Amino acid sequence: MERTYTILLERGGNLATRYRGGSRALGQHFDSTARFAAEPPRPAVHLEKLTAQELQELSAEPEFVAAAEVMATRLLSPVAEAAAAPDAISVEGRRQRQSWGVAAVGADRSKYTGADVSVALLDTGIDAAHPAFRGVDLVERDFTGHGDGDECGHGTHCAGTIFGRAVDGVRIGVAPGVRRALIGKVLGPDGGNSDMLIRGLAWAHEQGAHVISMSVGLDFAMTVEQRTAEGWESSLATAVALEAYTANLRLLDRLLQMLRMQEPFTGGALLVAAAGNDSRRGVGGDHIMSACPPCGSDRIVSVGALDRASQGGSYQVSSFSNCGVELTAPGRDIVSAAAGGGLKVQSGTSTAAPHVAGVAALWWQAVRQSDLPANATLVRGKLLASAARDGFSLAVYPGDRGAGRVVAPRDSAAVSPRRAASERPRNAVEDTATDHAHQWAFGRQFEPISLDSQLVNLGRAGGGYLS
Repeated sequence: MERTYTILLERGGNLATRYRGGSRALGQHFDSTARFAAEPPRPAVHLEKLTAQELQELSAEPEFVAAAEVMATRLLSPVAEAAAAPDAISVEGRRQRQSWGVAAVGADRSKYTGADVSVALLDTGIDAAHPAFRGVDLVERDFTGHGDGDECGHGTHCAGTIFGRAVDGVRIGVAPGVRRALIGKVLGPDGGNSDMLIRGLAWAHEQGAHVISMSVGLDFAMTVEQRTAEGWESSLATAVALEAYTANLRLLDRLLQMLRMQEPFTGGALLVAAAGNDSRRGVGGDHIMSACPPCGSDRIVSVGALDRASQGGSYQVSSFSNCGVELTAPGRDIVSAAAGGGLKVQSGTSTAAPHVAGVAALWWQAVRQSDLPANATLVRGKLLASAARDGFSLAVYPGDRGAGRVVAPRDSAAVSPRRAASERPRNAVEDTATDHAHQWAFGRQFEPISLDSQLVNLGRAGGGYLS
């Protein structure tokens, strides 16, 4: 019996496998090998229907890296809340002259705008005609078969938060100086699948994205339903879905590992993902879920959501926000672009992640204008080391806020590796990130070190806990 697999190979898409008694070239593929000639192996992603025997034979090929049966993915949808009236958005927006999240992350006080930084958004697409994106070079790629555009409106809202220009005098974008954005449509009106997500990741990286933001989760429950609808017995459908779920996590991890190997040559890309909105904190008891895969990977910055602090009050983790995150950002009542024009309010970790992606673009610009090597590892280190741990309610556990609330760089002093001790105390997390980035940038040989595990240990030693 044939099943549909995403297949990850090293280097090229020209491999011919030796099954069915002959030679057969693999089917649909995404080849990201053309950009650089002398470098570590680059990923090639294929979609193929195979029997168990054919898959076993393929796995013996030297170019084979991983394979996973295609499974459903889902949008980490905005939380269903009472929508603010359009006139209320206008009044509040005009009073503040910007979405509250822009000020909460310090983007309004930063000298950086994200200029000359390329960002990618893997989501439901974008309304390219929206005034918020005027002057932005939007490179769209549809992986769903539904064509460009945004039937849902989610991608448009997220894009507005990352790099949107002011709408009706209201600033909505954290990094409004971004001039090139890669929009990978990996979710259609009926959802998506893991192959779309994997292809989108490989495409965004190959196109030179410095930051990749996504709000997509592997949908185990839907995959079980799909198998059951195909006639699988319930327990067997669950077992097969679990096998696909595990295999896709492994494949994603191998893909991200391959992309990370490109960092000495390209600078790499920082991946940011929403943690999910499955928790139910507060009234009726706490039901707190961990970050939704794939953002649980140690190669992806997982983001939780914050409520707006009241006057003189403290930030609270949003009631819906999943735990086990690395950073938190504004996620409730976020004003941004609406598909079809105008503004709208949405809440969710999928509105928090774009804030982190926007701040990451600011850090990329700041690092590139400094004497430090510009790469994803260093930018990640800056994001985590500069996060604000103060201003939180005492009820917020470290595991719920991660390193803290993401903060934008104000000026060049924020990225200087040689600031005097009188200007700031030594930050071991930041120094470690910088040293690690220097090692990669100049090609020194060293044993692989998990920067994430170092950050966790350093956080614990400092009295905090970085999930």
